[in-house]
Amino acid sequence: MLRKAGVQLRKFLSLPQEKQNKIVTAAMNLFGEVGYKKAYVSEIASAAGVSKALIFHYFGSKKDLYSYMVYYTGKIVMTEAHEKRDTANKEFFERAIITTRFRLSIISRYPAMSSFIESVYSEDDPEVASDVERLRSIAGDMHSRVELDDVERKKLKDGADPGQAESIIEKYMEGVVVSWDRKTPIDEVMLEVTGCLNMLKSLLYNA
Repeated sequence: MLRKAGVQLRKFLSLPQEKQNKIVTAAMNLFGEVGYKKAYVSEIASAAGVSKALIFHYFGSKKDLYSYMVYYTGKIVMTEAHEKRDTANKEFFERAIITTRFRLSIISRYPAMSSFIESVYSEDDPEVASDVERLRSIAGDMHSRVELDDVERKKLKDGADPGQAESIIEKYMEGVVVSWDRKTPIDEVMLEVTGCLNMLKSLLYNA
């Protein structure tokens, strides 16, 4: 997409960061709220405080604007994951804690991105099918399941079903992320999350 956009996109990237952020946020908010087809560039421009002509000057078309939002989202998620989601050699419940903090961190720093990512599950416009496929892959990375490995499965108490255990933890993690009001500090949320997951660990694992 960057190669396709050429000089115009390079000009966009040379804008002051604050102005870039306003355009990106406005685009993500509207695409996330109403989907690709019903999102009008004029509304995005108005929300960003710029002219519609300027949006077309930098991106060429609404399709290219959407493609850039996918590129931008992927870059952010992969960078955040590399920096904040190191789960190598971590135990199942530790991985769940790290992943939950990672998800909250993304929402905290890029609130518009969350609704944009979620919108791909209902986006069916063929014009952006390839972009949607890429965005769904990104969403998969952000929301990838935390799964028990073979050693951890053997730690489960008799009668504890591994699949159900994973489902319980995943639904709990998702509930934390969805219900977060963004006012409570992440560290405070994670203190409660850690306590709850450690309690579940003691209930599910053999001593």
